[in-house]
Amino acid sequence: MRVIVDMFTLDMSKTKSEIPHGSLDLLILRALETMGALHGYAIARRLEQIGSGAGRLSQGAIYPALIRLEQQGFITTRWGVSETNREVKFYELTKAGTDHLRREIVSWEQSTALIARFLGARS
Repeated sequence: MRVIVDMFTLDMSKTKSEIPHGSLDLLILRALETMGALHGYAIARRLEQIGSGAGRLSQGAIYPALIRLEQQGFITTRWGVSETNREVKFYELTKAGTDHLRREIVSWEQSTALIARFLGARS
């Protein structure tokens, strides 16, 4: 069985794997922080690479997230030429995006620590 979960298509026949809602923005910002300016297709492939085949990122899903991040001032865009000699839009992290990423990482770590405490608690 295949399902769409937060912009990723996951193979559910082996294990149930869900990506928490809203995590796509965090993953995009982290990819841009790590790799520098990338075009949309390269961002999608990078996220798939990091996910080690856990899911395939839909091209139709990443662009709304990129638009949202640009509108929020977390990324900027510029036109350039890709490695295949095509004119593409490159996305780059802004100072506000870096600050937002730092806050979101702390929030993520606090949330997962809380959940881990509950899952490890015995009655």
